[in-house]
Amino acid sequence: MTETNSGRFGVLTAVAGVLAGTVAYAFGYALTYVLTSSEIQNSSAQQLLEVFSGESATWKAVGWVFYNAHFVDAQIPSLFGASRAINFVAEVEAFPSLLYVLPPVLLLLAGVVVARIGGVSDAADGAKVGASVLAGYFALSVVGAFLFTVPIGETATAEPDFVAAVLVAGVVYPAVFATLGGVVAGVVQSSRATISPQ
Repeated sequence: MTETNSGRFGVLTAVAGVLAGTVAYAFGYALTYVLTSSEIQNSSAQQLLEVFSGESATWKAVGWVFYNAHFVDAQIPSLFGASRAINFVAEVEAFPSLLYVLPPVLLLLAGVVVARIGGVSDAADGAKVGASVLAGYFALSVVGAFLFTVPIGETATAEPDFVAAVLVAGVVYPAVFATLGGVVAGVVQSSRATISPQ
């Protein structure tokens, strides 16, 4: 990357990072929907939820499971008023443990793609470029934490743990895995340049 092109590539890379983070989140949710929605729709818990909330909440319950795949609990009100923290991926046998692998893999790929777009040539640049994925993933993590809220009666809600959704899913996951993807892309490019110098 030359001095004269660094500003232009910086903007392109930042935009690519936001888009890659957005796509990684959306694709992760979509795959979670494919893998879990039929099980959720047919569950007695879902039918009970629809009775209390007055709406079909399958797509929102899939959101809880998607956050569960980031180790973010869903907060479900109990009959006695206090909320109970639940990770459905851990507690429902029908949900594959593969869901835990989904966010890291998608974020690694997002980091690699952005690093390739940015033309990184070493691990340090790869880390910087990969970290740009965080902005898009963070934004949708915050939006999802609000969208996946289901009112239960007049005073209670079932929802992802908001703080964990923002900090763990929105910050920690992309900061670790997308950055690692950028580093991997940078190391691969650096080793290629060493093997075949131009």
